[in-house]
Amino acid sequence: MAEESIVVLGAGLAGATTVTELRDQGFAGPITLIGDETELPYERPPLSKGFLQGNEEPAGFTVHDAAWYQEHNITLKLGVAAISVEAARRQVLLADGSFVDYDRLVLATGSRANLGGDAPLAGYDLPGVHTLRKLSDAKSPRAHITDGARVSVVGSGWIGMEVAASARQLGARVTVYSSSKVPLASVFGERFGHHLLELHQRHGVDVRTAKVQGIEQVDGHLQVLSDAGSSRADVVLLAIGAVPNVQLAETAGLEVDQAVLVDAALRGSDPRILAIGDIAQAAHSVLGRRVRVEHWDNAIRQGKLAAATLLGQEKSYDWPPYFFTDQFDLGMEYVGYSDPGDETVIRGDVESGQFLVFWQNGQKITAAANVNIWDVNDGLRELVGREIPAERLADPRIELADL
Repeated sequence: MAEESIVVLGAGLAGATTVTELRDQGFAGPITLIGDETELPYERPPLSKGFLQGNEEPAGFTVHDAAWYQEHNITLKLGVAAISVEAARRQVLLADGSFVDYDRLVLATGSRANLGGDAPLAGYDLPGVHTLRKLSDAKSPRAHITDGARVSVVGSGWIGMEVAASARQLGARVTVYSSSKVPLASVFGERFGHHLLELHQRHGVDVRTAKVQGIEQVDGHLQVLSDAGSSRADVVLLAIGAVPNVQLAETAGLEVDQAVLVDAALRGSDPRILAIGDIAQAAHSVLGRRVRVEHWDNAIRQGKLAAATLLGQEKSYDWPPYFFTDQFDLGMEYVGYSDPGDETVIRGDVESGQFLVFWQNGQKITAAANVNIWDVNDGLRELVGREIPAERLADPRIELADL
């Protein structure tokens, strides 16, 4: 095993975690980490929050400095895209015409912004219209979202709502175009979705239920066109979802169904190739189904699992998904995997801004969240999957540890 070469395609958090874990676990063979961005691998959550607001700089969310990779004998190839994977020859073709040989390959190619499907939204490429998937994407909005600027956000998912909150805190006038009446209700149900909607409205965000038809440039400003009328904007953010980057997996001949299909150890249909992070539709050994998760925690955990698999350890994808968000005065951690039809149970006073949320299918807890209550998420994680009556979950007199 020590003589095998491992190549990781995708120099994001998942890829960086994989190579870190390999070295931490004592793997001594050649490792090459390849990415099309010129920046060192970094964490992405600050892009819509601290970095956009000017409170964080890249040095604070870069995984390792350049010296670390040198000290750990990891070959970095940044700013060069991979074109194809020649699985029969175990080679990766790069955009500069060179080939990189591998014995084992990890695909961690992440996702790209959805621009509207097969027919991109008209005006998506106008100056002042942005997406937010990479550090380079965030630099221009950061410079232009200022006090009094008119910011339109197309989409009401997590990135859209976080950017709306960040822009409003900077003093911008913010409009969110949402395809649903209640943002994120398709993920968390109507009750918690309403809480997020009212949070934004209290802080002056104009949330409109509307379908955006396109963006135009008129007399030096942007015009957002929707079925609920048009509005002017200085900055437009397209936040209408993400598309997994599966092109390299397809060139490798892997089984792909919108995402890369992998087993619970993250191996693809070619067992020498693993796929992790945003692109992995992975068999979950506890849920008994495949899931695809795009969040920060999953990038770290799957990076570690990929390293374990490469080292021959018998481990599997068995943890409940986790993510966090910060919007205005709301800080939330969520753990689990709920469905829109699950029943919502609130523990505590929503009006106080400090409460817990449980999602249940019957009496089984599918997910839980802590809102402005800290140091309890590990306890919530232990409750996911258990069957507990809703009235006990809602009773604050019963300690979490006693549930």
